[in-house]
Amino acid sequence: MDKIVVKSITDGDTLTMAMQNGELDAVQGLPYSNLELFQNNDKYHVSQADTSRIYQVAFNFKTPALQDLRVRQAISMAIDKENFTKVLLHGQGTPAVGPFPASMTFGDNAVHTVAFDKEKAKALLKDAGYADTDGDGYVDKDGKNLELRYLTYTSRQELPLLAEAAQADLKDIGIKLDVNATNNYKNFLKSGEYDLYSNAFVTAPTGDPEYYFSTHVLKSSAYNMGFYYNDRMESLEEQLRNTFGADKRSQIAIQMEQQILDDCAYFYASHLRMSFVMKKNVKGFAAHPSDYYEITPELTKD
Repeated sequence: MDKIVVKSITDGDTLTMAMQNGELDAVQGLPYSNLELFQNNDKYHVSQADTSRIYQVAFNFKTPALQDLRVRQAISMAIDKENFTKVLLHGQGTPAVGPFPASMTFGDNAVHTVAFDKEKAKALLKDAGYADTDGDGYVDKDGKNLELRYLTYTSRQELPLLAEAAQADLKDIGIKLDVNATNNYKNFLKSGEYDLYSNAFVTAPTGDPEYYFSTHVLKSSAYNMGFYYNDRMESLEEQLRNTFGADKRSQIAIQMEQQILDDCAYFYASHLRMSFVMKKNVKGFAAHPSDYYEITPELTKD
């Protein structure tokens, strides 16, 4: 193609109408509730892929309550990923185990984490010394309710929905979640006014796992918002940095992912299922697991 015009339309309904009116040849980022307007419609076809864009929650290890592994595990066990992806995301997401989708050799099929179980989550909190002693519906310890500050932003439609799901699910096990969904989130990160921080991130933009580890789980990582540290993780990263060959790198990556999950440093909610809607005459425009390779030489329009 000689020319491609890329437009940014931030309002979901306006974007939907522009596609329906024929103003656009293809679109990405439709509201999930509007996607069904184009599915099973012979005027359009849809390309979908589970991507490495993860919706995750970092536990702030500077928060005293979250320094207890049992509390982090209880939170992870209480949030219903299946319901989040199926209901709130209208099926346009896949419940995550770790940071990488199952389509990658070092992805979800290679690691494991705690299962959704609210009763076991309650038992873990009890074991950690928390109980609802005053009957207000929230567990407490040393006369103080287990109340946590949840920080996220609104520029990705999925994040406020995840906050809503987490708040409701954690209330069921007696944890009070105060949600701050703001696009001014960087100021709160800088001041440390959060206990959990939820964001979206493309974990493997080139198909290699090291980018995620180097940015998120090392002492020097720029996006280590939970202040997580593990000696073994640092050592494995050094191995990964000096290892060549996809298979060998994949094996080290799996060990690193499992360490993150064993330490419950992050809660991984869902992988984005990217959906491209296009007119029937558009060819070679396909969703890619990396979430990066979209416009390629194969793109044509009849």
